[in-house]
Amino acid sequence: MELQTQRLKIVPCTDESLSMYATKEFKMGSHINNYLKKLTDEPSLLGWGVWLVINKDDNTIIGDIGFKGKPDSENIVEVGYGIVPAAQNKGFATEAVNEILKWAFSSGNVKKIVAECLIDNISSIKVLEKLNMKRIGSKDNMYLWQLSK
Repeated sequence: MELQTQRLKIVPCTDESLSMYATKEFKMGSHINNYLKKLTDEPSLLGWGVWLVINKDDNTIIGDIGFKGKPDSENIVEVGYGIVPAAQNKGFATEAVNEILKWAFSSGNVKKIVAECLIDNISSIKVLEKLNMKRIGSKDNMYLWQLSK
């Protein structure tokens, strides 16, 4: 399973894909270790957790993106993403999020995708706006967003 854009490869995060593309710039967050442990116990999570964002130019990880689990009973998933500082402000986040949103909607299991970002995170706000996500409110210093199929 691999998604492709003009500049990126987006691959599900596994121990194998991490070792294949690892770089010094990419700092693996605790969410990745937690996901890999869950994936071992529940292989059907593949695709509904962390994906690695790979720059095709040098075949290195420039961020991660993904969902916070499988679609719920209302066919809703939450998307999250992060790009390493050296690759920010170059459109990579918008490109990667757009591709993973298309993948989720094409799965047939998703009717709505939600997201949240800090109220002062201008870069994430711009990404979500470019992707036509609608701001639906705020909670605890976070804007809440959604996109329906």
